[in-house]
Amino acid sequence: VYTLDLPGHGESEGEVRASIEEYADDVAAFMDALEIKKGIIAGLSMGSAIALILSLRHPQKAMALAMVGGGSKLRVAKTILDLAENPETFEAAVKVINANSFSANTPLDLIQLSKKSMLAIGSTGLVNDFRACDRFDVTDQLTRIEIPTLIVCGSEDVMPPPKLSRFLNDQIPQSQLHIVDGAGHMVTLEQPEELAKLLKQFLDTLPPLP
Repeated sequence: VYTLDLPGHGESEGEVRASIEEYADDVAAFMDALEIKKGIIAGLSMGSAIALILSLRHPQKAMALAMVGGGSKLRVAKTILDLAENPETFEAAVKVINANSFSANTPLDLIQLSKKSMLAIGSTGLVNDFRACDRFDVTDQLTRIEIPTLIVCGSEDVMPPPKLSRFLNDQIPQSQLHIVDGAGHMVTLEQPEELAKLLKQFLDTLPPLP
């Protein structure tokens, strides 16, 4: 299992990219560097968009997809973009984002962890990511995805809401949808054991690589 930090994120050097397509190309280059011919591409939120684009731009590299809290498009409210773009209101933007990312019963330490990660990216990086998400739209390309696809969404997710996951499920032929009851957008933090169980069940249905 590889959990890479994208350029300009976490412990990776480099610049934050301007588009989801560029991030997908980065993941493809990462796979080439490690001589990974094909894999199961999984992602949360923007990561799910990267997984979708990767499967469309580099179909030979994806044998299956696992998308959490995703959609065929990921619109970002102008108020959030405006707040995040101004260094003086950046922290307020992060607060608004976190307020909408978790279910009501999420422990405070998980929310603080999310806040710390977003603040570390910085205003420019976060705005670039949000603008990349805002421009992302593969609504008319979903039927081209012909590989097994797991779609997971929290029942209390508002960014994006479950209806976008249901649309993915309707459009991608070999997809299955699971709504995690009581979870918000950050299913990976709120209900990691449930998500791990769903991923394991999905992986067990896939044929081994030749």
